[in-house]
Amino acid sequence: MKRNLIAFLLLVSVLVNAQTLLSPNGKLQLHFSVDNGIPSYELKYKSKLVMKPSKLGIEADELSLAGNFTVTDTSRTAFDQSWTPVWGNYSSVRSQYNELNVTLTQKDKSARRIIVRFRLFNDGLGFRYEFPEQANLNFLTVKDELTEFNLTDNHTAFCIPGDYDTNEFPYTTAPLSEIRTKMVRATQIKPVESFAPGLTVQTPLMLKTNDGLYINIHEAALVHYSAMLLNVDDKTFSLNTHLTPDKLGKKGYLQAPCVSPWRTIIVSDDARDILASQTILNLNDPSVIKDPSWIKPMKYIGVWWEMFIGTGKTWAYSDYYSAKPGVTDYTKLKPNNRHSANTANVKKYINFAAANGIDGVLVEGWNEGWEDWESYRKDKQFEFDKPYPDFDMPALRDYAASKGVQIIMHNETSSNAADYERNLDKAFNYMNANGYKAAKTGYVGYIIPRSEYHSSQWMNDHYIHVAQRAVEKKIMINSHEAVRPTGLCRTYPNWIAQESARGTEFESMGGNDPDHTTILPFTRLMGGPMDYTPGIFQGDLSYYNGSKNDQRVHTTLVKQLALYLTMSSPLQMAADLPENYDRFKDAFQFIKDVAVDWDNSWYLEAEPGDYITVARKAKGKDEWFLGAITDENPRTATISFSFLPAGKKYNVTIYEDGKDASWDKNPQSYQIRTIVVTNKTVLKQKLASSGGAAMTIRLISK
Repeated sequence: MKRNLIAFLLLVSVLVNAQTLLSPNGKLQLHFSVDNGIPSYELKYKSKLVMKPSKLGIEADELSLAGNFTVTDTSRTAFDQSWTPVWGNYSSVRSQYNELNVTLTQKDKSARRIIVRFRLFNDGLGFRYEFPEQANLNFLTVKDELTEFNLTDNHTAFCIPGDYDTNEFPYTTAPLSEIRTKMVRATQIKPVESFAPGLTVQTPLMLKTNDGLYINIHEAALVHYSAMLLNVDDKTFSLNTHLTPDKLGKKGYLQAPCVSPWRTIIVSDDARDILASQTILNLNDPSVIKDPSWIKPMKYIGVWWEMFIGTGKTWAYSDYYSAKPGVTDYTKLKPNNRHSANTANVKKYINFAAANGIDGVLVEGWNEGWEDWESYRKDKQFEFDKPYPDFDMPALRDYAASKGVQIIMHNETSSNAADYERNLDKAFNYMNANGYKAAKTGYVGYIIPRSEYHSSQWMNDHYIHVAQRAVEKKIMINSHEAVRPTGLCRTYPNWIAQESARGTEFESMGGNDPDHTTILPFTRLMGGPMDYTPGIFQGDLSYYNGSKNDQRVHTTLVKQLALYLTMSSPLQMAADLPENYDRFKDAFQFIKDVAVDWDNSWYLEAEPGDYITVARKAKGKDEWFLGAITDENPRTATISFSFLPAGKKYNVTIYEDGKDASWDKNPQSYQIRTIVVTNKTVLKQKLASSGGAAMTIRLISK
């Protein structure tokens, strides 16, 4: 009898300390267990092992939450609800998951408790740590997060090196066992800024298994926490979290009650499902903005690209590098006559925008401080309400308004986040006073406060603070050089876009690989839209006979058009010079026509690093647009129009690579043709080397 009782108690203990959770469609299976006091999870997809048993836990300076646990409570819920984004790739997003909450209590006098919350969606898993208020757990100075992602084999990775300050590296595609050597090229092309020690990669990390599974690892809702990199063991193929520290080595300062960001694992045997996943958005809190009617997706041009093409144009008004913003009288300085943000030049951009239905004009270099703006030694880099002498703010404000065009404010901070916070009221009030509704923020250089990195906890709080204050002023934010996004655009939909990856500007600084934009949607864009700045028609910079005669864009002209679909964003730049669009007016028509906000999206073809074909329906219109891109390999895309409503005919205007087109030899070769399709039409569409196709689809009236 006694033996039976002991056996029964042991069985109960095993059952309590082990839990299984299925996704709503049953394809994903999570198994949670506590073995010898250490919690771990395991993940399967269609019975295939995705993650081997992987440990969980947190180490802090004050205490350890890594072991000696037992399960003291569990709860389960099912959730299925749709919500309406302010903007995005879908007019309605379904959030459906099964949830398991496990309370872990340490078996000692402290009886400290943490909760691990799992949410299993049909396409992936999200889990986080929760620290309830309790007597023996108050402050935590994070030493390490011990979360593991133990892979099953030597998967192919699409990755960039770990760096605390930048994510602007080219991507490496290689088996995990080879990335140590092959990522060296990435750091030769783009110098490291604050390299993470050891073999580390950044998230989102895209993986492909030898048996056809696609796995994406990232995080959601990065709030009051350090950004996550991944340590890689290239022998055992195990990954574990590497939190960005401050320069004192501290990886986060927490006070209970609090939560960690969600760790996310998105899985499918179809690459298209990865691109379509809304799991990261669904793990973020709903919008804090009750009336978002002032948030408007938009296209813009800008005083920007002309500073990159090697003709000597500059952001600075003068060459007096001893200038001090707020002290120096700039009216007494000798102008360098190379300053692009002058009244006459900006008017040209406003005129072009007005004539072509472009919503906004970005102006970089309008304000005092650009003479030595990368100086890490200064405590103040810029004045955010003082234009240069050759930039007539009132005149340009009124002129733009008369043309129905918005000027987009540029607030470069030179990474002096402390100074920007001191001046936020001044900057945003100045914008409000002049009718500016959107700002591009920039964080080039090393962070001030000098103890911080771009991805550390303090800076992550800073980015959110700027978004929050912008809500109060009804200002949209486009942040550059910030931490890569984690879906917070759902919570703050005025945070309309980010850069946070290697964008088009690098085409003038060594170039982006032809496969670059076939990888970004599987990596950087998983967390939110990117301000990629496409639309470069004059890709060979020798055209300008400047200092960059050896630089060229690594795409065809038509691929630049297709990027407006594959690199979807509610903020899209027509990045080239207006005069180049005037040279190719027929191709520019697509940029004029393409939408920036969508009712629905269909991923027709996809393979990371190789190709993407996507169709999207414009919000509130019977108009569809399609974009197809490929890497350096020409291919024939198979395009099914089955996404269109049945029983109707549609005119399709096709912008396609010419027969002799290639990104390196003849990128400006293209042609435009029109066909009629139904939802039963299947089209074989040729794409040149690093080429593409772009299509406008309109319902034929009865």
